[in-house]
Amino acid sequence: MPASKASRTGGKDSSVRALEATNFFLADVQTGLGPFLAAYLAGAGWNSGAIGIALTLGGVISVAMQTPAGALVDRVRGKRGVLICGSLGLGVGALLLAITARPWAVYTAQGLIGAAAPFLAPTLAAITMGLVGPEKFDLQFGKNQSFNSAGNVFCALLIAGVTWLCGNRAIFIAVIILIGPTVLSALSIRGDEIDYLLARGARAGSDGHSGAPVASIARVLLGNRALLVFLACVFLFHFANAAMLPQLGEVLAKDSKASAAPFMAACVIVTQVVIMCSATAIGRWANRHGRKPLLLLGFGVLPIRALLYTLVHSPIALIAVQILDGVANAIFAVVSVLVVADLTRGTGRFNLVQGGLATAVGLGAALSTTFGGQLIQHYNFSASFLALGGVAVLALLLLALGVPETLRRSRGSA
Repeated sequence: MPASKASRTGGKDSSVRALEATNFFLADVQTGLGPFLAAYLAGAGWNSGAIGIALTLGGVISVAMQTPAGALVDRVRGKRGVLICGSLGLGVGALLLAITARPWAVYTAQGLIGAAAPFLAPTLAAITMGLVGPEKFDLQFGKNQSFNSAGNVFCALLIAGVTWLCGNRAIFIAVIILIGPTVLSALSIRGDEIDYLLARGARAGSDGHSGAPVASIARVLLGNRALLVFLACVFLFHFANAAMLPQLGEVLAKDSKASAAPFMAACVIVTQVVIMCSATAIGRWANRHGRKPLLLLGFGVLPIRALLYTLVHSPIALIAVQILDGVANAIFAVVSVLVVADLTRGTGRFNLVQGGLATAVGLGAALSTTFGGQLIQHYNFSASFLALGGVAVLALLLLALGVPETLRRSRGSA
């Protein structure tokens, strides 16, 4: 019996390492594609309004898919298969972008990416919860984000290298290269180590079956005031945030098409290094001291970043401003999912609400790129950055006044 127990523990440790490797190689490809795609299309002669529409297309499809994707992840037991199919969808989209910048290819690629990406984040979080349980979820999810950001840094360096040698179109070759190891890492996670009930946020009884009925979708999504206000904050945060880095890419491409991709790679690297170095500590701190103080800090740096973009013009200084982007995104990436886990504990709808969270993110991001693109086209970049900063202030105020601390509630119900 001791040997069997030790063997199972070793197997789960191996699955956790494979999960971390999957986070590294997957590297949040859709988020990485957005800024690089904007710079690529600007260099190919697309105007700001057309770029905004192209980015919005993928965002609209993602918005439509996010919540159904979360509900499906709750129900599906073969979660590794969901990861693999989603990764292949992203790879096909990247291949189309590598072939041509013609509208039909760009729009088709954005459709594929928008349809595949909604399944990835909730599946990774569900596998994490199913492997380590709610007690260790905070720390492990923070580690996941560190590996994810390390993968983004690797991808950005790879992009900088291939664009230097082969031109901007080779940007998307990096995405394709990462698909193979992503699939292999996902296959290395043992399916029998993933607890199906824990993975969907349900409680297990002594017989291994759910100890409580699964809550209705309407009650979970509409009956929790704290959750609804938090989702509104998330929408406003990403409405303010999503367009900033793509717009920075357009500024750089406008000044020098040849140097735009390397500068964007540097911006992404700065952001991801901050996330990589801080995500594990954020998960640990949130577990001990609470979620809200961290969220207030993350939301608070966004309007400062928007203002700095209007005051700073040196490419090196603009890259340095991305430290603030790293702070905001590190906190949001880790703590937002912890808040969802807190508010859905025992309901069996963890991944469904993750889908709702991603819907708020996608809707805010999709409208952000169109809103920012139109302001640039009719006014200028500074007007767009300042308007987005104003939305960020609204998000901060709503968070401060309308969202309670969720950590204590989670511990009381655990």
